[in-house]
Amino acid sequence: MARPISPFSLPAADQAALEKFTRSGRQPVRAVRRAQALLALATGIGQQAAGRAVGLGRQAVSQVRRRYEAAGWQAALAEAPRSGGPPQVDGPQRAALTALACTPAPVGHSRWTLRLLADKAVELCLVDAISHETVRQVLKKTSCSPTASSTGASGR
Repeated sequence: MARPISPFSLPAADQAALEKFTRSGRQPVRAVRRAQALLALATGIGQQAAGRAVGLGRQAVSQVRRRYEAAGWQAALAEAPRSGGPPQVDGPQRAALTALACTPAPVGHSRWTLRLLADKAVELCLVDAISHETVRQVLKKTSCSPTASSTGASGR
């Protein structure tokens, strides 16, 4: 059985601030939905109903409520930093990899392949280690032609 949830109420100042926030029109949609969820909770409906009303899940509404109670409405609406690894290839490495892809293909090959580029980049100490998929992502953002027979990289 679900544990009972204590009633939720918003002070008048916070309610006015949240209503102004939702009507300003210049806020991220996710933050506006969180504000609408807090306003819906203040009307006395449950977390699940509040979530359905604004397009959030019950767990998301619960987290917004918890953050509001802990740190106020600004903290409840703010995006938390997202986890993620640092970029694998920095600017100079991207430039060197792109320049390598634009050179003539090695002897015995008609064109560069992504795997050849990855191996050559490690051999030339441009990077410590790199996968062919990372090479593809780097070259995708350049104007290097992947289908030219003399320059560029091929996925084959």
